Amino acid sequence: MEIVTANYVANLVKSNSTVIPGGFGCCGHPDLYTEALYQRYKNEFLPKDLTLFFASGAGDKSGKGLDKLSANGLVKKAIGGFWGFCPELALKAKTGQIEGHNWPMGVISHLFRDIARGAAGHTTHIGLGSYIDPSIDGGGIHTSVDSMVSKVELGGQELLFYPSLKIDFALLRGTKADKKGNICMSEEVAYHDALQQAMAAKNSGGKVAVQVKEIVEKLPCRDVQIPAHLVDFVTLNEEEGTHPSSYGELIKEPAIKTISKAKELIVSRALAELPKQKSCVNLGIGIPALLGKHISEKNRANSISVESGVFNGEPKYDLSFGAALDPDAIIGQSDLFAFYDGGGVDIAFLGFAEIDAKGCVNASLLGERINGVGGFINIAQSAKKLVFCGTLTTGSLHAETNNNQLCILNEGTIKKFVKQAQQITIDLTHPVYRDKEIVIVTERAVFSFKNNHLELVEIANGFSEQDIQSYIEYPIYSSSSLTTINI
Repeated sequence: MEIVTANYVANLVKSNSTVIPGGFGCCGHPDLYTEALYQRYKNEFLPKDLTLFFASGAGDKSGKGLDKLSANGLVKKAIGGFWGFCPELALKAKTGQIEGHNWPMGVISHLFRDIARGAAGHTTHIGLGSYIDPSIDGGGIHTSVDSMVSKVELGGQELLFYPSLKIDFALLRGTKADKKGNICMSEEVAYHDALQQAMAAKNSGGKVAVQVKEIVEKLPCRDVQIPAHLVDFVTLNEEEGTHPSSYGELIKEPAIKTISKAKELIVSRALAELPKQKSCVNLGIGIPALLGKHISEKNRANSISVESGVFNGEPKYDLSFGAALDPDAIIGQSDLFAFYDGGGVDIAFLGFAEIDAKGCVNASLLGERINGVGGFINIAQSAKKLVFCGTLTTGSLHAETNNNQLCILNEGTIKKFVKQAQQITIDLTHPVYRDKEIVIVTERAVFSFKNNHLELVEIANGFSEQDIQSYIEYPIYSSSSLTTINI
């Protein structure tokens, strides 16, 4: 192991290299390396035509993280799960300036391990019936992009095959390194896929560089998350305050922001869906992340999980999503996705952008903005019960309550229940969803999805079925036992 500068590492990266940029979205990204790559390219126009391979793309939506690599010519191809925190790179993919592929985040987490073990790729049911399925769109972000995913049959079962990549560099982040190069991640919000990413690079003949905030003489063996054998370079971040656990911490973002009345009502009603017995709960990004604080208060037997690898505590929000206050346990991201994919989640609370007349849910493409599928498909396909949480309309929606009655002071300008979704993140009519209980909670109506159609089961006091129907672009059915939402 060598102790080197970020510029030294950036100068080793050759054109056409495949690079794993570490971290989980807004948490744990090695900014020194992406900044150094950007500066080198700015000065030398090298390296160029990189391929990026990431599960959850790093960024703060304002230029940090992977958006540092969005200069024309620096990146030619990117394969990623979640793109929402790196909008400039996502725009390059959407406009066809780079070759962009969107695969499920859990699939990519598992691929890191598959690459490490020398496998040709990852074969799984995850992604069937979604826009990643080659019989639909194939996961290409721009229409000109050919799918890298193929459909195979194994033991009479239809599956998807995601190919491995040869990794040239893994640029990672830890908290401490010792003189041998062992890496401790004690102050990172989670372990993410760092170990698997390092192994994937090493067994591909590539190099591993790790940014840390401290170098010590020796680390206790049980504190080591990445052993020294896997680490080629360590870079010490000597600038105070530039190694935050998340970008939210960097800007002193509160753990939970003040939320709108509409979101508050959704959270309150969604909590009623919690099982009374001990259950494994997953919370997605957005409104679902707000449930964490209340779930532990309501039923401490539940285990809350966030796909970064965190169990329990109070999940953080927005630019700190993936972190939690006082978690009980932290495991590897790919290990958690293995549990998810096998059906370990009893109930998942997920957000949504659109639900259409055919039962297709879009959570990955928001108008011109690409979020990507993230862990949404892994979780939705595998969880036993799904609770989708979102407002009936969006864009300037303003709701308040008065005398236990909901009042819409300003209606949203964008309908979310549409004739045809912009993108099929999941298709609720696909056989993988056949036996699931599916609930959709909004601020003024609750629906269930059964028999391949939306059924209105609860409605807020002061609203009629016609009121709800007027904001939905296709016919809905009303339950014979329609009840009132308690506010």
